[in-house]
Amino acid sequence: MESGSIYDGKNMALFEEEMDSNPMVSSLLNKLANYTNVTQGVVEHEEDEDSKRKEIKAPCMGTFIGVYLPCLQNILGVILFLRLTWIVGTAGVLESFIIVFICCAGTMLTAISMSAIATNGVVPAGGSYYMISRSLGPEFGGAVGLCFYLGTTFAGAMYILGTIEILLKYISPNAAIFSGSEEATLNNMRVYGTCILALMAIVVFVGVKYVNKLALVFLACVILSIIAIYAGVIKTAFDPPDFRICLLGNRTLVRDDYPCAKYIIEDNVTQTTILWKKFCGGDPSLNATCDEYFRLNNVTEIQGIPGIASGVLFDNLWSVYGDKGAIVEKQDFPSVPVSTMEEAKEKSSTYVYTDIMTYFTMLVGIYFPSVTGIMAGSNRSGDLRDAQKSIPTGTILAISTTSFIYLSCIILFGACIEGVVLRDKFGEAVNGNLVIGTLAWPSPWVIVIGSFFSTCGAGLQSLTGAPRLLQAIARDGIVPFLQVFGHGKRNGEPTWALLLTALICEIGILIASLDSVAPILSMFFLMCYLFVNLACAVQTLLRTPNWRPRFKYYHWTLSFLGMSLCLALMFICSWYYALVAMLIAGCIYKYIEYRGAEKEWGDGIRGLSLNAARYALLRVEHGPPHTKNWRPQVLVLLNLDSEQLVKHPRLLSFTSQLKAGKGLTIVGSVLPGIYLDKYMEAERAEENIRSLMGVEKTKGFCQIVVSSSVRDGISHLVQSAGLGGMKHNTVLMAWPQSWKQTDNHFSWKNFVDTVRETTAARQALLVAKNIDLFPMNQERFSEGNIDVWWIVHDGGMLMLLPFLLRQHKVWKKCKMRIFTVAQMDDNSIQMKKDLQMFLYHLRLNAEVEVVEMFENDISAFTYEKTLVMEQRSQMLKQMQLSKNEREREIQSITDVSRGSIKKKSRSSPQCIAQDVDSLLPNDIQEEEAQLIHDRNTASHSTGMVKSHTTLSTPEKIQMTWTKEKLISEKYKNKETSTTNYKDIFNLKPEWGNLNQSNVRRMHTAVKLNGVVLNKSQNAQLVLLNMPGPPKNRQGDENYMEFLDVLTEGLNRVLLVRGGGREVITIYS
Repeated sequence: MESGSIYDGKNMALFEEEMDSNPMVSSLLNKLANYTNVTQGVVEHEEDEDSKRKEIKAPCMGTFIGVYLPCLQNILGVILFLRLTWIVGTAGVLESFIIVFICCAGTMLTAISMSAIATNGVVPAGGSYYMISRSLGPEFGGAVGLCFYLGTTFAGAMYILGTIEILLKYISPNAAIFSGSEEATLNNMRVYGTCILALMAIVVFVGVKYVNKLALVFLACVILSIIAIYAGVIKTAFDPPDFRICLLGNRTLVRDDYPCAKYIIEDNVTQTTILWKKFCGGDPSLNATCDEYFRLNNVTEIQGIPGIASGVLFDNLWSVYGDKGAIVEKQDFPSVPVSTMEEAKEKSSTYVYTDIMTYFTMLVGIYFPSVTGIMAGSNRSGDLRDAQKSIPTGTILAISTTSFIYLSCIILFGACIEGVVLRDKFGEAVNGNLVIGTLAWPSPWVIVIGSFFSTCGAGLQSLTGAPRLLQAIARDGIVPFLQVFGHGKRNGEPTWALLLTALICEIGILIASLDSVAPILSMFFLMCYLFVNLACAVQTLLRTPNWRPRFKYYHWTLSFLGMSLCLALMFICSWYYALVAMLIAGCIYKYIEYRGAEKEWGDGIRGLSLNAARYALLRVEHGPPHTKNWRPQVLVLLNLDSEQLVKHPRLLSFTSQLKAGKGLTIVGSVLPGIYLDKYMEAERAEENIRSLMGVEKTKGFCQIVVSSSVRDGISHLVQSAGLGGMKHNTVLMAWPQSWKQTDNHFSWKNFVDTVRETTAARQALLVAKNIDLFPMNQERFSEGNIDVWWIVHDGGMLMLLPFLLRQHKVWKKCKMRIFTVAQMDDNSIQMKKDLQMFLYHLRLNAEVEVVEMFENDISAFTYEKTLVMEQRSQMLKQMQLSKNEREREIQSITDVSRGSIKKKSRSSPQCIAQDVDSLLPNDIQEEEAQLIHDRNTASHSTGMVKSHTTLSTPEKIQMTWTKEKLISEKYKNKETSTTNYKDIFNLKPEWGNLNQSNVRRMHTAVKLNGVVLNKSQNAQLVLLNMPGPPKNRQGDENYMEFLDVLTEGLNRVLLVRGGGREVITIYS
């Protein structure tokens, strides 16, 4: 069926031609209603996704099953079971409460921000990475996504270390391979950790679906363990468990099924105990030499869990921090101290020691991983029936529940358990039991087994989730070197990503200490949460039109507070880990910015950039920049061929050399025609120009105009390119080499009109002649000169341009030379001194040379050149020839004229001297004899009349001719000039009919060209004042001839025309 027949008989005929690009609303809604998304553990291969979509069941999970329980399982974990009691004992109830409250507040604020982002449209599987990358852009998204990946990977290592600790400390202590020192314990962790990591990786690789099915079992273990703790607390109120602690003085002793006494009396016989032997060198006799502290202090036995009604809470309110190796002591308990010397000698395995130095900030770093896992619900967004409702509700409820559990546990632990037991990290004082297990009901094994399976499950979940997160980042293509990890098994499982995850996880296991690994993953999670808050704050403050979250209970101040809290927690936990994490994120950010693929995700950072740009544009709108801040903001006019390719790519090379990435660059071009017909060509042209700009490293903007004529298009660009204060002030274009060919679109007429329009717009103009000879960015000039011919003052452009060019590597080794022209009455020595002083004040290093140009004869060459020019102009105006005939006619005239010039130069080498101005005394006011006329220069005086060799100069520079001098000179030579007037044209009578203004201009062009060639023929670049076009438009083609003659024989020329304002200053 044809596409058009689909709409037959319907009331949509008016729109049927656009149906392919703009579908009907009904079909659009139908597609959206049937939208399905796959889970993070996607098993469909990308190529088969469409064919298998029908097989995917519609997402059906609700808030409780899909968000609340997964978050609960991920948040409650290893730290709760293994470290929370120790944190409470060390920091005290009050400081522990502060630690937990700060961490839970940070995650709650993050959850509010995450809820706003998650409900602002459909969030595909990918969770936090997707949200951050689409909100803050690929650079932030990639950096934070990789931080989140590293955090999840190290979390896997932490869970595995927790599993090993439970196994070797509480389930099967005899399974340890190494025994003895602390280093042996770490080695046990490394060996068993590596084995369990390998086992888990194989399980994930072979059957990830079984891991997901077992998640419910692991969750049940966690919930049962929590219930057992609360049940145990309630039981302590009326029947505390019997866990006795043995103290020597106020010091806690390791308990291992021996009597807590120095000696016992059986059948009226006093017998020493195992404890006596430990402190008396193994001698059981009562007369043995024993440890001084043991001899002076009594052994007492106290209840380890006195119960919630015992009032022990008040003893546990305050912190008891200690150094590594300190003995765990009961505060405010009677003890007889010993001398320092005796204390130094003492080293007994009978006491309970602290294994690490403790302080508040370290405990924050160890505790924080226990509140992570809030992203579990958003990671499953593809499985939810209504993600935009379930994610906020489930996540916030889960955080509220876990925060209540943590805060209540802190108070209950402090109220039920003796302080020395709380500070006993590994339960050595309670027969090697898990401390939290001693509180549980009905048995400590409920907690031990529950926590073991819980940590196992969490480790498997981390090893399942982290590779998929890495795969999602790799498939986005924002980090090129990670793309290999986007591939996997035939069913899409991330094999390579799993391998990398296992290797990184092994690094955490080799660290071997749970307390050392926890702060590392705290950094990465805090970094991730920080950017979630930043994303929400940025989007809210920018009021982006697309920012319409269904979750309404958010505010930018909450997001900002959450961001600040996360940043503060990073530095509280560990300032050096925080700096390393930020450095890693910064490096990833810069790498993605430098090498990553261009992605347009409508992110908030782009919106922030636009807001900042708008603010800056409004600030610079008020007026033109100060002279000190002036720099060329360039509009580059490019010429394209029939394939929309750039004809002169070196023009962009020169632009990048001139700009060095600073200021504004607009690259523009004009396509003749009608936009409706040429919009495809315009897009192709823009694409070609942008790619060339990338190659030439030209930083700027591209603007293509389709206009009915090239002239109008250029006029539009000159007038309207840029925005507000960010408009160009300089136009750069190439000299039209083929200006004499009438079929060229960029003809001399367009060129001259462009010169006039830039002058009218008060913009500077740079014309590069022989642009194809200009150097590329890869070239380097090892020597040579940049010659500046300063004929008239144009506001200092001629001085500024070489300085800017020499900042680039291409021109860095070139020397700057400045030439100026002295006339008959000038003091050239004084001119040179003045110019050197001027350059000194401008802080420019350049050689200075004053070239003297004296009045002399107008040569026959000049007359003949002028004659050829005028004859060609007349021919083009009067003869209505066809294109081919006109070209042939011009060529024949040129050939004849060349022969005439050669003949005259051979037969009449000597010309009659005369003053041209005296020939036409009545025409002085009508036609000024000048080379360069710039009506925009403030120093130009309309009352000043000059001879053909006199040039308009600033008022501060010594003038050669004044009106009075000129008139007196004319009257002085009037008689001789009258007699010579008749003799001049005896050589060729038609010379007498020439426009004498054209003759004078041609004379100046020829004369000045000779001087420039003499001094600068071998210069790497010649900068020259550009004469203005004639006021009378009928002489435009003659103007092109003058410029051609002026620059003839030079390799690289940059004609410079000022914009009518000072651009360089001597003041600071």
